[in-house]
Amino acid sequence: MAEANYEIRIKGRLSDALLPAFEGMAVTTEPAETTVYGALTDQASVRELLAKLESLGLEVVEFRRLPEPGGDPDPAAPPSP
Repeated sequence: MAEANYEIRIKGRLSDALLPAFEGMAVTTEPAETTVYGALTDQASVRELLAKLESLGLEVVEFRRLPEPGGDPDPAAPPSP
């Protein structure tokens, strides 16, 4: 697996004390949820981040791999007319 960008949406606002756990990733905070963006290099990195989220007791609302800029469209998407 090549490096890919991910978006992780977490329920609630992260405290300043938790922000260092996401070093190297962009974090945006809204009133009801926090979004973390960043590149993960392989499946081991994905599993490591999921384990970190669980150990911190954070509720993940969404964890998704972002499409490559200018990459192929989603193969599951219906063809355009």
